[in-house]
Amino acid sequence: MSRIGRLPIKIPADIKVEFSESNLSISKSNLKHDIYLPNNIKPSIDSGFLHLELDKVTKDTLSLYGLTRSLISNSVIGISQGFTRTLDIQGVGYRAQMNGKDLILFMGFSHNITFTPPEGITFSVETNTIINIKGSQKDLIGELAAKIRATRPPEPYKGKGIRYRGEFVRRKVGKGGKK
Repeated sequence: MSRIGRLPIKIPADIKVEFSESNLSISKSNLKHDIYLPNNIKPSIDSGFLHLELDKVTKDTLSLYGLTRSLISNSVIGISQGFTRTLDIQGVGYRAQMNGKDLILFMGFSHNITFTPPEGITFSVETNTIINIKGSQKDLIGELAAKIRATRPPEPYKGKGIRYRGEFVRRKVGKGGKK
């Protein structure tokens, strides 16, 4: 049985949780997340904690038990605190800037690359080489950060490109000269 699925989820006092047979709704003022619940997984709230229980133990429900709990937990954390993903740009002439809500990247191509944030996600550029992506949905932030990084991933010889904050890029030795 899933050890993650059995863990209770603490619900802060300002967050409202409602559930029906196949849907769980988590909301706070203007933010709302809806999470699909698999057939045999039933939620229950007990003194500020949300518990997930299995009606019928099958291979499918066991595989979705921990996943469902993680999705609910990420939604609660996202609505109460929010998530941030930071990207660093390295390389001569590589930079980022904001144009309204849009992020514009100058990455050495003949054209600029523009990213428009989906609803609920915001970009900010601290310096022209540090990009912050903020929002309440962890999966959307990660997906958007991966798309931005894919425009110019870090190369192994000089390390130029876009990388996640704290990412280690293994460097290769360049071409050896004749002796």
